[in-house]
Amino acid sequence: MREKVKQEILAQLLWMSHELGRPEFDYAILGEGNVSARIDDETFLVKASGAELHTLDEGGLVEVSLSRALALLDAEDISDASVKAGLIAAKVDPTAARHPSVETVLHALSLTEGGATWVGHTHPTAVNAVLCSQSAEAAYAGRLFPDEIVVCGPAPVFVPYTDPGVPLARCVREKIRAYVAEWGQPPKVILMQNHGLIALGSSPQEVLNVTAMAVKVARVLLGTYALGGPRFLTKQQVTRIHTRPDEALRRRVLGLK
Repeated sequence: MREKVKQEILAQLLWMSHELGRPEFDYAILGEGNVSARIDDETFLVKASGAELHTLDEGGLVEVSLSRALALLDAEDISDASVKAGLIAAKVDPTAARHPSVETVLHALSLTEGGATWVGHTHPTAVNAVLCSQSAEAAYAGRLFPDEIVVCGPAPVFVPYTDPGVPLARCVREKIRAYVAEWGQPPKVILMQNHGLIALGSSPQEVLNVTAMAVKVARVLLGTYALGGPRFLTKQQVTRIHTRPDEALRRRVLGLK
């Protein structure tokens, strides 16, 4: 039974990866980006290092132990060599030829404290145009329009640039915990300065929806700076949209958690 479930998740993860990697979307090129999905309480699938989203196949996915990957978050030695050894040791099948990417710990965190069962990490040009700017944090300091709130939640998690791997995962853990304390729920969007976007979802379609809306938001943001900059909704307005019964219904119809 478990193997059947795993194969179903694997097929859906490949579909999600291929969609995120479609050239016309401009979310990722070459080996950029990563995807993952939780199989059960013990393991998850994650893209192998160097694999391409658009052409990902079964051989480009690695099954990883959640507990062993998460243990790296609190390891004393996080040198490149130790992290690489820890990621190899986290593989469920030690004979698997491919190795998990350095972002595997971040995915394990997203699939646990992040509240997601599906994760898509991309580097959309529009989003990175904002994240790589001098005004990145200020640009994402508020919400712009109702559909952004419906699909991407009341706020994103913004993470200052941090060295990828365990240091980044540790920083994201702090930000997720602070977000949950403020909003009472995990985030849908994590924005990493000078790096990229993470979309967290309860289904592959939700990851795609969140990613698409995050890209639209970035394009709208860039447009606002031609006319004086963004005019954010107030926190009261954001909370109202986030808690309206009709918007909650629309989220369910869209397959959003």
